[in-house]
Amino acid sequence: MPKVVSNLWFAEQAREAVEFYVSVIPDSRIGRTTILPAETPSGPPGSVELIEFTLCDQAFLAMRAGPLDSFNHSFSVAILLDSQAEIDRIWDAFLANGGTPEACGWLKDRWGLSWQIVPRALSEMVADSDRERAKRVTEVMLGMIKIDLAALEGAFNG
Repeated sequence: MPKVVSNLWFAEQAREAVEFYVSVIPDSRIGRTTILPAETPSGPPGSVELIEFTLCDQAFLAMRAGPLDSFNHSFSVAILLDSQAEIDRIWDAFLANGGTPEACGWLKDRWGLSWQIVPRALSEMVADSDRERAKRVTEVMLGMIKIDLAALEGAFNG
């Protein structure tokens, strides 16, 4: 069976990033680490490190291979959560570790990777067949930095 793995290229500190991610996100773990033994475009033997890890059973590969392209908003990792307590815990952990808050439940971690810390129910609310309810939720969400689940539910329920 094929498997999809998201690859994240870090100029440096890939190990520190992965250790942070798995410490904050439930059901996460670090797998195999490989140091490439050959010369690569990134440098001499031993200069490239590959770290396999999972976040909530989603496979990732972090590669420390020197500078290339910076992370940007065209790729983000969304964490869909069931409670405000979970949203608050993960949001606060990222900010305490050097992250920067952005609009609508987005933040950038200290390595520049974009994350969406959002309630699982949000996608159901904005897709609701009652488009007026969906509009109210969307408008409230657009005014938020960290997501407030009670405020979204209030907008949804009118």
